[in-house]
Amino acid sequence: MLEEIKKNPMYGYLLLLVIAMTIGFQAWRTLLNNFAVDDIGVTGLQIGVIQSIREIPGFLALLVVFLLYIFKEHKFAAYNIILLGVGVLATGLFPSYYGLIITTLIMSTGFHYYETVNQSLTLQYFNKAQAAIVIGKIKSIGALTNILVGALVWILAKYMALSWQFVLFGAIVIMLGFFALTKKPTDKNLVPQQKKMVLKKKYWLFYMLNFLSGARRQIFVVFAVFMLVDKYNFGVEGIAILFVINNIATYFVSPLVAKAINKYGERLVLSGEYFSLIIIFISYAMVENSLIIAALYVADHIFFSASMAINTSFQKTADSGDIAPSMAVGFTINHISAVVIPLIGGALWMLNWRIPFYGGAVIAVFSLFFAQFVKTKQ
Repeated sequence: MLEEIKKNPMYGYLLLLVIAMTIGFQAWRTLLNNFAVDDIGVTGLQIGVIQSIREIPGFLALLVVFLLYIFKEHKFAAYNIILLGVGVLATGLFPSYYGLIITTLIMSTGFHYYETVNQSLTLQYFNKAQAAIVIGKIKSIGALTNILVGALVWILAKYMALSWQFVLFGAIVIMLGFFALTKKPTDKNLVPQQKKMVLKKKYWLFYMLNFLSGARRQIFVVFAVFMLVDKYNFGVEGIAILFVINNIATYFVSPLVAKAINKYGERLVLSGEYFSLIIIFISYAMVENSLIIAALYVADHIFFSASMAINTSFQKTADSGDIAPSMAVGFTINHISAVVIPLIGGALWMLNWRIPFYGGAVIAVFSLFFAQFVKTKQ
């Protein structure tokens, strides 16, 4: 099946884009907390504000539906890779709290709008049997890129200021984005996508799982990393090493998750993820050993791969013309919680750092409940 997939020009195009996106976003994420804490001196509340602002473009992903009246979908993905690169590059040039807010908004707009059309293109250009395999392979390539970026950050940390690392990685992403614009991977025989907002009752479970996924993701992305830096004093080298370990695991696990989805179905895969997260989030709050917490962080990251089951499950129930607008709607719903959680969690962190993680466990319980409504046979 993989040989057939590779013959599709969109496969190579999506791999190019995910490499570019991963270089920019992984570098930004790896450097951010140390840059924010050590170079700028932000507080837990301020990092929560920055991360909430980072999610605003995801909340506005519905605009993608209307922007596709103007831009071809595959070119729109490349334009947003360039915008992501601009945001990363500019982060190093404006080392202040308000500078972080503005550059984060630019970077995040490119990232979230790219992700919206990336998911849409994947589900449009590959059939139900291929989609999970393609998503798994893309995640593996992204993980491999993450490893290389993490290794490079670790090396550059000894010789280059964090601000100039932002500039370097941003410039690389911009160049790759312009290179992608020279490619023509499209198929004119595909079912045309509706260019309007699509909300259907039969997609309610897709919406609910996306909402809970957005909340769960913020506990990991925002507070787990901030805990490692703020509470356990991990330096940029330590964070980079953890990211490398995370992505070595993801490189091998993602294809296995894709195979598990095709063999056992989305319900079992999602249930396994959510049950494990309940244990992980409670452990974050109760265990105070840096090595155990680091191990839990790696396990937390590995279970991210299972989230692909939300989209593959949707593909099996959706009308063909609903995929692009529904990905935009799903992304927006995902970010309703993602905009709010960092801000509320940041404030609660100031009261007691354990509260956001107990909240994450509650979210995982609700996710496990709703996962039982996923159909086992399509």
